[in-house]
Amino acid sequence: MKKPFLASVLAGFLLTAAGCAAPQAPSDDVARWEARAENVTIIRDDWGVPHIYAPTDADAVFGLMYAQAEDDFPRIERNFLFSQGRLAEAEGEDAIWADLRMKLFIDPEEMRAAYAESPSWLQEIMNGWADGLNYYLHTHPDEEPRVLNRFEPWMALTFSEGSIGGDIERVNLRQLEEFYGDSEGGQATGVRMGEAGVRLAAAVPALSSAPWRELAGGLNTPDPDGEPRGSNGIAIAPQNTVNGNALLLINPHTSFFFRHEAHVVSEEGLNAYGALTWGQFFVYQGFNETAGWMHTSSSVDNIDEFAETIVERDGQLFYLYGEEERPVETQQVTVTYRTGDGGTAEREFTTYRTHHGPIVRSAEGRWIAVALMEEPMRALIQSYSRTKAANLDEYLEIMEAHTNSSNNTLFADAQGNIAYLHSNFVPVRDDAFDYSAPVDGSDPATDWHGVHSVAESPNSINPESGWAYCTNNWPYSASGSASPHPGDYPSYMDRGSENPRGIHAIELLEGRRDFTLEGLREAAFDSDQPAFDDWIPPLVADYGALGEGDPRREALAEPVALLRDWDRRWGLESEANSLAVFWATDLMARVRADAPEAGMSAYDYMASAPAREHRLSSLEAAMDRLSDDFGDWRTPWGEINRFQRLSGDIDLSFDDEASSIPVGFSSARWGSLASFGAAPRDGTRRWYGTSGNSFVAVVEFGERLRAVAVTAGGLSNDPGSPHFNDQAERYATGNLRDVRFYREDVEANAERTYRPGS
Repeated sequence: MKKPFLASVLAGFLLTAAGCAAPQAPSDDVARWEARAENVTIIRDDWGVPHIYAPTDADAVFGLMYAQAEDDFPRIERNFLFSQGRLAEAEGEDAIWADLRMKLFIDPEEMRAAYAESPSWLQEIMNGWADGLNYYLHTHPDEEPRVLNRFEPWMALTFSEGSIGGDIERVNLRQLEEFYGDSEGGQATGVRMGEAGVRLAAAVPALSSAPWRELAGGLNTPDPDGEPRGSNGIAIAPQNTVNGNALLLINPHTSFFFRHEAHVVSEEGLNAYGALTWGQFFVYQGFNETAGWMHTSSSVDNIDEFAETIVERDGQLFYLYGEEERPVETQQVTVTYRTGDGGTAEREFTTYRTHHGPIVRSAEGRWIAVALMEEPMRALIQSYSRTKAANLDEYLEIMEAHTNSSNNTLFADAQGNIAYLHSNFVPVRDDAFDYSAPVDGSDPATDWHGVHSVAESPNSINPESGWAYCTNNWPYSASGSASPHPGDYPSYMDRGSENPRGIHAIELLEGRRDFTLEGLREAAFDSDQPAFDDWIPPLVADYGALGEGDPRREALAEPVALLRDWDRRWGLESEANSLAVFWATDLMARVRADAPEAGMSAYDYMASAPAREHRLSSLEAAMDRLSDDFGDWRTPWGEINRFQRLSGDIDLSFDDEASSIPVGFSSARWGSLASFGAAPRDGTRRWYGTSGNSFVAVVEFGERLRAVAVTAGGLSNDPGSPHFNDQAERYATGNLRDVRFYREDVEANAERTYRPGS
C-alpha cells in the first residue's frame, strides 16, 4: 500500500538520530567533497542560470550551493551571519542589537540538537548543503569570508523560511535596546522591582500597540523610497485560458538581488526551478514540472505580545500565571562584535523568557514577551518538501506541518487546480481579546490553543470565478465573488484590507476568459495606477474652488489640466506620470501624521476634505522640485526613473553620470502591479530603484511545461561576468525570456558544462 505523501516526506520525523559525527580531518573532508563533485553536473545556460543534475537530493543540493556561491558568496555569508546572530562580528557595534534579537530565538546548541533529531534524509541534505559551501571555499582560496570560514550542517536550521522579512525581524530593535541596554552587563532595568513578594501590577494597563503594527513590513530600518515590500501572485484556472491549462504568475517584490535563480534536479524526484533566497537550498518561489507556488507576504495576525506580571522573591524573578508564580527563565548571551581596530570584543547579556516567549521590551511597568512560531526543523522540512509536491493534494498535505507562517500562497498545477492558501500558521485564540495590542500574560485564557487547520483558514480553492490572486492584501477578495467571507472567520485571521494593487488585479481578472501565458505576462505589467483615480478628482475640484483673484489659478492651470486629462498610466514618455508621482509622494509625507488622528489611512486622507490645502501645496512643491532637478516640471518619466547596477556590492551606490536604463513601471504604492521602488540616492537627481520586481515568472502547466522569466540585472555579482547585467534591458521592459526547463533545451542552450571544483 502506498504511504500518504506527507507521511513519506516526514518519515522518521519523530525518530532521534544517533547524533553528529565527530569533525573529520580536512583531508577526509576534501576526499568526500571531491567524491560528491563527481556525481554532480552543472550546466549554465545562455543567461547564466545554473541547472544542477545529480543522482540524489543531497548531491543536487551540494551542487546547488556550490553554484550559488559562485554567483554571490557574500550574500550567502551575510544571510547566515544574520540568521545566527553573528552579524556584528563582521559589521561592528551597530549590529549588536540585531544579533541579540536573533539569539533570543536561535541557540546553536538547540540547533545542533535539532539536527541530531532530524530525519536521516534531511540530515543528508543539510550535509550536502554544508559540503557544497565548504567545497566552494576550498576551491576558491581568493574568496575571503568576513567571518564564516566553515559551514556546519546544523546552520541550515537557523534560516528555514525564505521570506524577505522573517517573523523574528518584527521585534523592534530600538525597544529591545532600551530594555537590555541600560547597563554594561546587559541587565534589563525596564521594570522597577518591588520588595520581595510584591506583585508589580494587578491588571494590564492600556499598553501601546505592538511595534510591528506601526512599522510597514516590520523591518525596523529606514526605507528611503517607502516602497511596500511584498509580492504579487495570480493563478488562472483552465476554464479562463485559451489552451485549457492553468497559469501562474510569480512576482516577488523584494530588495534587488535578494534571491538567486536556479534549477535543481535529482533522480529522487527533485526537479524545481525558481527563486531561492541566498544560502537556502529550497526553491522558495517557483515550480516543478506539474505544480507551482508563489508566496506573498500576509497581513495575518500570528505574532502576539503578552504583558507579564513580574514578582521578585529573594533575588529571583517569577511571573504570574493564573494562580501560579512561575520562575522567569534566564540565559546568559554573548554577542561578539568587531571593533574599530579590526579586533573583536564581547558584550554580555542576561536575557529573560516566559512560556510565551522571550522578553523583548517593557511598557508601563510590564515586561512584554513575544510569541511566534519557533519550529525550525519542521519549517525546513515543509520548505523543502513542497518543492516536490506534484499536485494540490500533495501540497495541502505538506501544509499540515503549519510552518509557512508569514506568507500566503498562490498555487496552480497541471491537473488544473488553482488556489489561494492563507497563511499556514494561525494560532487559535479567544477572539474576545484584542491581540493587536499586548494581552494579559497572567490570564491563561489569553494563551494560544494550538493552530487553525488548513480547512479552518480563509482559503480559496478552485473558486468558481476561475482565478485567485494576492497583492499583500486581505483574503476576502482573493477570487472576486467566490472569495471567503470575513464574517466566517475570527478577526485575527487577517488584519489587512484592500490595496491599490488589489483593485488593479480585480479589474484585470474579473470576467476574462481568454488568458494565455503572454496575456498573463501583459497583465503583470499593465500600466494602470488606480490610486490616482481617487486622488486626482479632489485635486481638480480644489483647483476649481480657487477664487478668481487667487494667483494659483494661473500658476496651476496647466499642471491641473495635465493631470485631469491623464489616463493614470505609467510610461517612459509620460510627463503626467512624473508630475503625479512627485505630487503624491509629497502629499503622502504631509498627511502621514494627520491621517491617524482622523482615524483614516494615509490613502483615504489624501482624498479627504481636510487635505485640500495639502493637495494644492504639494502640487506646487512637485513642480518646483521637478524644475530644480530636471530643468522643467514637464519631464518624461523615463528621464527620472532608472535602473542602475554599478557593482556587486550588497550596499549599492548610484551616480547620475554613470550609465543607467529607463524604467517605465512605477511604485506599488500607486497600484502598479509591476513594482519599482525608486528614489534619489546619494545626492542624485534621478530616482534609482532598489526594490520591487526582483524575479518575475509566468508558468503554463500543460502536457509540457512552458515558462518565461526575468531576474533584476543578472545572476552574477561579478561586474566582469557577462551575466552581471545582461537581463537589465529585459527587466526594464518586462520582456521575459524563455525558461530552459527540459534537459534537452538546457543542453541546446548551454554556455558551460562542468562539475563543482573543475
